[in-house]
Amino acid sequence: MKLTFKKENLVRAIEAIVAKGGSDAREARMVAENLVTANLMGHDSHGIGMIPRYVDSLLEGGLVVNQHPKVQLDTGALLSLDGCQGYGQVIGHEAMAMAIDRAKKHGSCVMTLGRAHHLGRIGQWGEQAVAQGLISIHFVNVISRAIVAPYGGADARFGTNPVCIAIPLPGQPPFLLDMATSAVAQGKIRVAHNKGDKVSRDWLIDDHGNPTDDPRYGVVDPLGALRTFGLHKGYGLALACELLGGALSGGGTEHQGGDRSKKRVWNGMLAILIDPRALKNSSFEEESSAFLTALRQSPPAPGFDKLRIAGEPERETRAKRERDGIVVDPTTWKEIHAAAGKLGLDVAGIDRLAAG
Repeated sequence: MKLTFKKENLVRAIEAIVAKGGSDAREARMVAENLVTANLMGHDSHGIGMIPRYVDSLLEGGLVVNQHPKVQLDTGALLSLDGCQGYGQVIGHEAMAMAIDRAKKHGSCVMTLGRAHHLGRIGQWGEQAVAQGLISIHFVNVISRAIVAPYGGADARFGTNPVCIAIPLPGQPPFLLDMATSAVAQGKIRVAHNKGDKVSRDWLIDDHGNPTDDPRYGVVDPLGALRTFGLHKGYGLALACELLGGALSGGGTEHQGGDRSKKRVWNGMLAILIDPRALKNSSFEEESSAFLTALRQSPPAPGFDKLRIAGEPERETRAKRERDGIVVDPTTWKEIHAAAGKLGLDVAGIDRLAAG
């Protein structure tokens, strides 16, 4: 039986769990709102189902509460930050706010961020930039358990390493490309496993390197590995994320992951922010409008109702889920119960908050 929750009720329930872990009220609220927003956008892989992983990481010491980005270098248009293993939902927001301030002042900002705990849906940081009229480009690496195989390799060597490109568009919602360089986000494999669903054989290999549709190979031993999207193309982007998000940021690369039993998820990020208004001779707005007008004249292909650009499916899903509620599968909700119990919370109280 599926469970359906209203946004604000679910935020309060998750907020209570995060607060019980020692976070102050602001941090608990920011983490909860970020996770629930991911569910609203249709990215359940980055939503409230992450709470069990966060609680385990907190108890292990891989996640540290109530942290803020530490400035390592600030030359104005170049900014280097240490995330101090803090909640990525707070660290990411504050790091982007600093980069946005500098991009507005200087026309651009290159920001590196190392050692942040899980930054969540990277698209949220792109949205933060475009809300201020800025373009942002993000390369992110993941230090946890390696779960993605290189193209031509038979075992996991790096993480899902997301890329995000956010572009404000005149008179309409932004272009927002937010994707893992793996064929699918690891959390989607977890969600499929919890639901008892099969997955595409293009997404996953088993522990012998063979394609499989069984999501358990991405969740429980014996573990296989995710595949990169687009064969060698996704593989190339994944390596760029490791080198730019990991090595360049100072946060480290996946070979430093250590004990694979650990639950912490550390991210490094390179973010490049550009203020298109600073390019005085640019015809950015006119050309963007002209191109998109021409693009949308393409008739829908068979099986499609209309042509969409990156960001539109998420906005449509959000409108639907804000109206109809957020569906959570029972296995994920039981895992959240178990996480709350580890912190000494009464799970019945969590259910009451979620039910409103």
